[in-house]
Amino acid sequence: MGYPQYTNPYWQGADPQGFSTAQSYSSWQPWFPGMQWFPSMPGFPGSPSFPQQPNFPGQQPGRPGNPESPNQGGQAVAPTSAPPNQIPSYPEFQMFAVDPGAIAGCLYRFTYVWTSRRNGFWFYPTFVGRQSVAGFQWNSRRFRWEYIGIDLQRIEQFRCV
Repeated sequence: MGYPQYTNPYWQGADPQGFSTAQSYSSWQPWFPGMQWFPSMPGFPGSPSFPQQPNFPGQQPGRPGNPESPNQGGQAVAPTSAPPNQIPSYPEFQMFAVDPGAIAGCLYRFTYVWTSRRNGFWFYPTFVGRQSVAGFQWNSRRFRWEYIGIDLQRIEQFRCV
């Protein structure tokens, strides 16, 4: 692994980190999307000696995911029923900002979101990022769920049921 123009007598038979060139992993290949990481190295995910994760009810074998959500292949799935008929009361305490960790507790649950004291809607969150949340908003006129993303700064209050 040495460079011929930079010969160093102290590195004879070893690379600069002190590993013998004979010991280096010679079958390294570049990683491309869709390939497994370290496909032939034992102890890494995807290799035969790596322990499999336990399966949860409703989860496909060998697939990660939320055991409570009916997701298949990472796609968000809308609820199969309408949200509750009764709108929860507006919270008495005032939040300064909606924290991603707080709204993450509402994932895959019916959640009522207020963008102001007067404007609110039913929401079914399926993804929470650092600055936004995505999921399904209930459209009562069309009687269906519609997928949307919301900036967390637009949310004044929320309550999951």
